[in-house]
Parts: sequence; structure tokens; C-alpha cells
Amino acid sequence: MGPVLAGVLQLLALTAALALAHKPLGTYMARVYSADRHWRAEKWIYRCIGADPDRQMRWTAYLRGVLAFSAVGVLFLYLLQRLQGVLPGSLGFASIDPDQAFNTAVSFVTNTNWQSYYGEQAMGHVVQTAGLAVQNFVSAAVGMAVAVALVRGFARSRTGELGNFWADLVRGVVRVLLPLAAVAALVLVVCGVLQNFSGIHEVGQFLGGTRQWNGGAVASQEAIKELGTNGGGYFNANSAHPFENPTPFSNLFEIFLILLIPFALTRTFGVMVGSVRQGYAILGTMAALWLGFTALMMWTEFSHHGPAFDLAGGAYEGKEVRFGVGGSSIFAVATTLTSTGAVDSFHSSFTGLGGGITLLGMMLGEIAPGGVGSGLYGMLIMAIIAVFLAGLMVGRTPEYLGRKIGSREIKAAACYLLVTPALVLVFTALAMALPTPAHSMTNSGAHGFSEILYAYTSAANNNGSAFAGLNADTPWFNTTLGLCMLFGRFLPMVFVLALAGSLAGQRPVPVTAGTLRTDKPLYAGLLVGTIVVVTGLTYFPALALGPLAEGLAS
Repeated sequence: MGPVLAGVLQLLALTAALALAHKPLGTYMARVYSADRHWRAEKWIYRCIGADPDRQMRWTAYLRGVLAFSAVGVLFLYLLQRLQGVLPGSLGFASIDPDQAFNTAVSFVTNTNWQSYYGEQAMGHVVQTAGLAVQNFVSAAVGMAVAVALVRGFARSRTGELGNFWADLVRGVVRVLLPLAAVAALVLVVCGVLQNFSGIHEVGQFLGGTRQWNGGAVASQEAIKELGTNGGGYFNANSAHPFENPTPFSNLFEIFLILLIPFALTRTFGVMVGSVRQGYAILGTMAALWLGFTALMMWTEFSHHGPAFDLAGGAYEGKEVRFGVGGSSIFAVATTLTSTGAVDSFHSSFTGLGGGITLLGMMLGEIAPGGVGSGLYGMLIMAIIAVFLAGLMVGRTPEYLGRKIGSREIKAAACYLLVTPALVLVFTALAMALPTPAHSMTNSGAHGFSEILYAYTSAANNNGSAFAGLNADTPWFNTTLGLCMLFGRFLPMVFVLALAGSLAGQRPVPVTAGTLRTDKPLYAGLLVGTIVVVTGLTYFPALALGPLAEGLAS
């Protein structure tokens, strides 16, 4: 079997598996977030945190819950790292430096999971499990809660109430993430992923000498890392490490976990708003972008010219042979079109155009299908922009799902769109202009610029993957990337929840002959065009200086 055919078959198998899981999981999550009763375990959690799960919240109260919970998470994880040297199970590792502890705490609480440290050489068992793994669950649940709040904004009328943040958070963890992660961890253990609490071992190397390796609860963290679109690996090599991702099957299974919930949430959206056709329109848009990016990436990496590439059958540099070009291409697109950040290959070694595809995937806003929760609410923001543009073209007040898109709604959507590009472009310009950050670049020219651009794009979009080749473990990058993660996560949530509150307070608008049908393929095509054009106009100059210049010169 040729490598191209193998890659295509993997893509077909992945698509079939996602299609089979879409309806049951999406419907189940709709029932979870619409249920009136609380499980006994959930009631115990509510008593411990002092929350009333039945009290309905307006968008301001919902936002306060999101910010307060996340602030406590940052503080707890920061202190856990600073005290690591005196904690049991530290494996002899010292406490983490202040700037790196801040960066890591913000990274995991914002669902970014950017890592400027060597996991197996810096973090002990307590920090990995009680700190990082816990945030993998709750940060994903926060994103799902905000997405559900926006969906309720479309589903409810003449009320500003969006549900209860604490109930949505707990249900997301207890009823969705924990059961799925438990099953996924068992599958990964069967595949050969480590799951233990062993200490440091001396391991012999093939060419002589020894190297120190430590074990850990890798399979359980790997499961939620992918399922919650987190991306923070137990080891520095992330999903390229054989202890995290040993076989081609485990590689494909991890990609499946990355895409599972984001795609299924479109079904949840359709069920909760009372029109599954609307969910299918959003799903079709996401799927078209994902398949298009994957096909383009595989073509770029398989057909790159040159004697070495021809002999190898593709651009193999920086890729694991056990996964091949096809598996690595599918993984790279999945991880950058979602807010995952896990990598099974060296993105800096991709072809110039291939590196540009990974960058563009994040610049779209990670909405195809995007992160857990963040992908859905990001796509719904783009849906509102699309109907607004359609309304301008025909001279009619735009409407979406029976809600008028007025000045308040479009201002919130516009502010959402502007936050991330502003963070990316401003901080990239500062890093290129100042002498100290430039010293971290291991490459010059267009590729070196791409390293900086990728780092801030990854941070501001809460992705977490790295282009590599950039020494990001410096006070400048730890601090500025941390700020990008904070603002890139929570400022958009402010505008999403404000929009949800405005929508929930409206009276439904009846459908007329002039209403734009947003459940048709024509609208899905308009939505795809809007996403591509908006992103292209925003980022094209920066892309032209980096990956496009490098790709055209090769």
C-alpha cells in the first residue's frame, strides 16, 4: 500500500467514525445541559463549593462565575508549581521559576496548554495529576459552558437568563468528560500508552550510554488532553513520544478524540434550538473547511519537489516514520483547526506552504471544528457576521434563528473578531522590533518570522502547539505569551456572553418570505466565504512575510 493511499484510507476511516458518533453524543449532550435533575455526586460538589445550581443567571453573573473560577485555578496552579520542591511525588524536581509558573498556570487554565518546559524533566507526579490534568478537565468544561450559554441565548426569548454556570461546569465534567476520558484512557492503555506512578529509571540507548526516563499517569492525561482539546503533553515530545502515542492506531484514535466533541456539539446546538437542520448547516461548514485543509496539507507534504522528497515519498523531515506523512498531516490540521495544540510531528519542518496551512488554521479562529465549546461559539459568531453581510447586500435587517441582529449584537460580534488579531499582530511586531526576543530565534528570514508569528497566533487563539525552533522559555516570552493567552481566552468570552444575554432578551421574529434560510447549502457556502475572506484580509500581509514567502522561494 502506497503512503498516499494509506493517508486517504486513514482520513476515510476517521470521517466514518466521527459520523457514527455525531448523533448519539450530540443528542446526549443536549439532554445533559437541558436536564432538571442533579445527580447525587453533583449535589455533593455543589454543597462543597456553596453553589445553588437551580438559580438562573443573567450574562453578567454567568461571566463573574467564569472569571472567578478561572482566577482561582490560575492561583492554585501557580502555587502548586512554586511549591513543587517540597511536595511529595516531585521526583526530585525543583520548584518552577516565577515567570514559567505564571505562563504554565495561565496556559492550562485557558485551555491553551502551551509548554515552554520539558515535561519529563520539570514536573513531578503531583503537579502533573493534581494540577495539569485537573485543569484539562475543568478548562474544557468552561468552554462548553460558555457555548451552551450562547445556544440558550438563541433558544430562549424575553429573558436575560442563560442558565447556571456552576451547574453547566459540573455537568460537563461529571456527565461528559469524565466518562469519555475513562473509556479513552483504557483504549490508550491497550495501545501501549504508559499508566503508572513509577520513579526515574536509567534506560539503555541503542548507540550506547543511558538516559533517564520517568513514568506517570500518561494514558489518563493523554485521554483528556485530546478529548478536551487541551494539548499539553506529559513529555516534551508530546504526541510524537512513543510513551504517549505508540502506534498508527493510537495516532488515529487521538485525532478522533480531538474532533469528537467539537463536531458533536453542532448536533447539541441543533437539538437545543429546536432545529437540527441548523446544526447540520454549521456541521457542513466545519466539515468542508476541515476536509479542505486536510486535503491541501496532504497534497503539499506528499508532492513537495526535490530529490530527497522524491526518494522518501514525501516531506518526511520532522515526522515520525510510524505515522507517515498522511497521519502526520491529518494530525497537524486537526490540532490547529481546534484549540488542541498536541503535535505528533515537528511543524517547523513542514514545507513552507504546509507551515502556512497550520498557521491559517489557527487564524480562522479555530472553528473547523474548533476547541471544545470555543469552536461552536466562534462559528456562531461567524454565522452572525455572515447574515449581517447578507442583510447589507439585500437591504434587509439581518436575522438569525428568529433573532434580529442589531447594532448591539453586531458590535459584540465585531469586538470578538478583533481581539485575537490585535493580540497576534501587535505582540509579533513588538517581538520582531525588540532585540531581546529576536535572540530566541534559531532561524533568520521568513522562517524565523514564521516562528514568532506562530507562537503568538498559538497563544492568542488558545491553541498551544509550537512551530518549534524558537526558545520560548525566556522572561519575555513567558510573560507576553501568558498575557496573550489570558486576553485571548477571556475577552472573547465577555463578548460572547454579552451577545447571549442580548439575544435571550429579544422577542422571536416570525419567518417571512424575505427571511434568509440559514439551514441551506447556499448559506453554508456564504459562511465559508465569510470566514475565509475575513481571515484573509486580516492576516494575509503577515502570512506573505512568513510562510508564503518561504513556500514560493522553495
